[in-house]
Amino acid sequence: MSPRTKEQNELIRIQRREQILDVAARSYFRTGGSFDIRDVAREAKLGYGTVYHYYPNRHLLIEDVLGSGFEKCEQVIEKWANISSRNLDDRDVLTYCKALLHLWQSDASAYLVYKMAAEHYAGLPEKDRYHAKTRFMERLYVPLQKITQCEDDSVDHMLAVLVGCCGLYYYAGNSDLDVDRIARLAMQAITKES
Repeated sequence: MSPRTKEQNELIRIQRREQILDVAARSYFRTGGSFDIRDVAREAKLGYGTVYHYYPNRHLLIEDVLGSGFEKCEQVIEKWANISSRNLDDRDVLTYCKALLHLWQSDASAYLVYKMAAEHYAGLPEKDRYHAKTRFMERLYVPLQKITQCEDDSVDHMLAVLVGCCGLYYYAGNSDLDVDRIARLAMQAITKES
């Protein structure tokens, strides 16, 4: 067996980092952010030293979890904003809701961005809280508000439905997310239909 190439080692490093970030995001839901690096290592089935090599403290780990989640959420809204350069209708907003739910279902760090936003990033230190709130508002919330052409609190209600329903998925741990139904409920919040 020959030694790994530089590219193979880099791929392993990236996969391990993603594994750690996913486990840390899921640990955040269970513990409210009061988990330990050892907890993440145990759940990821990695040695403590391995996780510590990537993240010597919980603060840096949460920072990277959010950074990764933000990047993925920003990609979804950018893609959607490009599609929505034409006149929007309710189907476009529904498509966005579904895309966001699918992302959250597959990526806990992306969901954590919106979950923590709903809580005003209260679990973060003050300087990080300000940065996270600003990034959320500028890159995710305001673009969504502009695209949906909603100046009132309709976007807040739509996101509350999405975050709350997806939270049931994460906290139950074993149920499937009914993306179509949840997206329709979110649309009712934005269109004010019953």
